Formats: sequence, structure tokens, C-alpha cells
Amino acid sequence: MQALHLLYKELSTPKKVIITMHQKPDGDAMGSTLGLYHFLIQFGHEVTVISPTNWANFLSWMPGVDKVLDYDKNPEKADQLIGAADWLFCLDFNTLSRTKKMEDVLGAALGKRILIDHHQQPQEEKFAFGVSDTSKSSTCEMVFDFIMASGFADKINNNIAQCLYAGVMTDTGSFRFPSTGASVHRMVAHLKDGGLQHSLVHEALFDNSTENRLRFIGNVLVNRMEVFYEYNTALIAIPQADLIKFDIKTGDTEGLVNYPLGIEGIKLAAIIIDRGEERKCSFRSKGDFDVNTFARTYFNGGGHFNAAGGATNNSLENAVADFKKAMKKNKDKLSTYTF
Repeated sequence: MQALHLLYKELSTPKKVIITMHQKPDGDAMGSTLGLYHFLIQFGHEVTVISPTNWANFLSWMPGVDKVLDYDKNPEKADQLIGAADWLFCLDFNTLSRTKKMEDVLGAALGKRILIDHHQQPQEEKFAFGVSDTSKSSTCEMVFDFIMASGFADKINNNIAQCLYAGVMTDTGSFRFPSTGASVHRMVAHLKDGGLQHSLVHEALFDNSTENRLRFIGNVLVNRMEVFYEYNTALIAIPQADLIKFDIKTGDTEGLVNYPLGIEGIKLAAIIIDRGEERKCSFRSKGDFDVNTFARTYFNGGGHFNAAGGATNNSLENAVADFKKAMKKNKDKLSTYTF
């Protein structure tokens, strides 16, 4: 995998470009891809952003989101575009399997696959160019770095600023996570100096919940959360019936896993959601508990040290039982209680 700076000299030569992200994109995935989109189109490149799946409604305000192609809805068109691309930017994921149904066509593409990502254990052999930096707060910060280092910082317009700010803000938990280094604040200061109105981005992301979603959150906290104080751990397990009852859409469960971390003493928070075809898991931690290793060991997943995800084909009941067993196996790292 060659360094990204080798691409800078080719930026001014128009190409057919695909930018894609992981399935069920979050703020960082959508923000980084659209931020890069608004940068590259200024050079005359023919650029298409493709999402492997649909995305949350709270991301639909982003400039350019109306041009994003949903692979699930347009696989034939997407396959043609991928096959004809000169460059294929892969953002906010580092293994092709994270794109689900797109994996095979991406892997067979003749164009240059380019990685920009901050997760652990990248599939480096699949990418011609790229950077994988786990010290970075977000892929949006890395796209900002890419633009700044290219010598074309003057091309950062308000569309780019809004997209990149949205991603870095959401992936840092509104700048509270340990990954929020000084470089993040310097980035935000640069965007603010350029005219970014950050409060409008916050409103677009957080002030648009439906009544159903608020009632769903209340139900989750009252009826679906279990706290294991002896292990400094909290677990939320959501049956599919709840998703149907409250008419939960893509993105409506975003951020729920962070709620238990607000309980004093909790080091590990987990959520397991019955999605029907599989049970999706998210893990968050404080301090020195490594949820990336936890997710990889027990739930076929991975991610970052303090934020990771996974999945299982076991029933919700069995997935919860598996989590409790794993929690107990890690009692020496989690517990401050003398058994």
C-alpha cells in the first residue's frame, strides 16, 4: 500500500472516481465521503458516492447526500460505475467485507483502491494507496489532513466544512472521547475561521428525533438495561418486537450504547439488538478496557480500543448469555469488587 501523497500530482487530471463507505454509514462515514466528494469535483473529476445500504434520516441534511447512490437499490448501475472507475476511495472501513454485497465487485475492480481509515488491522493487500492511522479521531479528520497536505486547502468550502465537522464531532462523542487530540481542535478552528456555523450542524444531527424514538429510548432505559455493578458493566438487549412496536428506522438506535457510560463507575457498556437476520452488537468502554479485543474475541467484530462492534447469528437470549460469560471471563480487567 503506497502513500497517499503520491496521488497529489494526479489530482488535477480528471478521472472517474468512486467513493464508498461501510454499510449502514454513520456520521463519520457519510461526512468523510461527502467531504471528499465536494473536494474532488472541483478538479473536474467524475465522482460518484456509493453507500452499500441505506442510511439514517438524520444524515439526510448533508450537502450532496441527494446524489449518493444506494447500492441495495441500484446494484446494476453501481456495478457499472465501480467497474469503470479509475480511483476507488474506501473510507471509514479497512476490510472489503464491511461493504457487504459490494465486497466482490470492489475486490474485482481494476481501478486503484485507495484507503483512508482509522480502524485496527487493515486489509492492506487490497489497497494500492492509502493510510491507516488508529491514532486519528475519525476518517473526517484524515480527509481534512489529506486536503491540507495536498496544497489545496483553499478549496475547503462550506459544504466540505459542514460534512467534515459532522463526522469528527459525532465520532469523538462531541469531543469527549480520548481520541480528541489537539489536532482535532486545530481542525475545527480552521473550519470556523473559514465561516463554519457549527451550531447548525448540531441542530441538524441532534434536534430531529421523532416522538416514537424518544419513547423508544425511555423504554430501553427502563426495561431493557441491566447493570452489573460487581463488573462495572451495563448491557442493553433490544428484542425485534421493540423495533417494530416503536417503528424504529435506520439510525434510531445510534448512540444508545453510550447512555450507560453516564452511570458512575461503569467501565463497559454494550448493546445487543435483534435485527432479525442477525444480532448486532456495539461496545463502549472507559479507561483501559479494550473493547476492540473483546469484540474480536467473542463477537466476530472489532473497531477501536474504546469503541467497537460485532455480530452473531445466535438468538438474542443466547447472545446475552454469551456476553455475560465473556464479561465474567474479563472480571480481572473490569471489576473492582472482591469476589
